[in-house]
Amino acid sequence: MHTHYVMRYNYIAIEGNIGAGKTSLANRIARRYNGKLILEQFEENPFLAKFYENQEKYAFPLELSFLADRYQQLKRELSQQDLFTDFTISDYFLNKSLIFARKTLNDDEYQLFMTLFNIMNANLPRPDLLVHLYVKTSRLQQNIRSRGRAYEQKIADEYLEKIQDSYFNYLKQQPELRILLLDTNAIDFVAYPSHLELVLEAINQDYPRGMTNIRLGV
Repeated sequence: MHTHYVMRYNYIAIEGNIGAGKTSLANRIARRYNGKLILEQFEENPFLAKFYENQEKYAFPLELSFLADRYQQLKRELSQQDLFTDFTISDYFLNKSLIFARKTLNDDEYQLFMTLFNIMNANLPRPDLLVHLYVKTSRLQQNIRSRGRAYEQKIADEYLEKIQDSYFNYLKQQPELRILLLDTNAIDFVAYPSHLELVLEAINQDYPRGMTNIRLGV
């Protein structure tokens, strides 16, 4: 007999640094709990490879194009009801645009970017639960190497650390959001089904607004 697993949240967003396992986890949650899956289409961005070669020159067009693409996708997908799924899960949150932009843009560019972001963000529903996967830099680099995207292979540790700091600073200032910070450094939920069960059990709990920190281990 097929087991029907029930997710307590209607809309979950998975976040984390580059290589943290966001898409892998979102896919697994969608399959387990019959979720509508929204995946970021970042590989189609024409500025991404150029940005990793010359960050100063291409940061602003990259961040603007990401913001526009993310907004259009979320606006379209979140407004369409799917009668054959039980909830919605995405492997990103629009606010990641603000988090990355804070570390890649100069102050004048960031102020303009933030104005545009606020206009767009006001039109989107917020996730019922934001899950942030925390993975240390050395593990991120291992994951980046193993998935083999050519344009990511030169990402410096310093850049990953800047992005992680930006995430932490942002998350600490969001008391109205329900945030679950999962430290997954001691597990591998892609390779081991038992580790995945730990993650799923942690996510499908009733959390208060603000940030809850959990370090998973076996």
